[in-house]
Amino acid sequence: MLPSRTFLTGVTHSVVVGRGGLHFDPENVVAEIGDTIEWHFTAANHSLVQSDFAHPCQPLADGTGFFSGFNFVTAEGQNPNVYQITVVDKSTIWYYCPQPKGAHCVNGMLGVINQDFSGDKTLSNQKVLAKTAELIIPPVIQGGRVGGFQRANPNPLSGF
Repeated sequence: MLPSRTFLTGVTHSVVVGRGGLHFDPENVVAEIGDTIEWHFTAANHSLVQSDFAHPCQPLADGTGFFSGFNFVTAEGQNPNVYQITVVDKSTIWYYCPQPKGAHCVNGMLGVINQDFSGDKTLSNQKVLAKTAELIIPPVIQGGRVGGFQRANPNPLSGF
């Protein structure tokens, strides 16, 4: 029997939410199948919702996207919890912060995983679309197709 050619990298990509303003750092992540994306929330009240390119401030219409909920409020420093998803394929994953106070999404708080750099569906172009988008907050917290979930911060002293 030949060995399997399937490899999972298992790398964790940390994204800091809201440090220094309305943005994700980094806002563009390139990940492999099996990698984990882990969002660390800094002071304020931010959240994550999966969207698509054409509708930057709206959850996926088919209901398969993730929504972390507004569970990461912290007065200062880093929230004791993180939100994680696992990359299940190489499809592009678009997401935004649905916080209505300050219109986070409309003001550019968007991110992307595995953007296709060869076309015009870029994060900078999506931010242009977001400026006139209708903001929608999903009604229920869900993990979506990528199995998103909240967990205790595995590295609370990481210095974000």
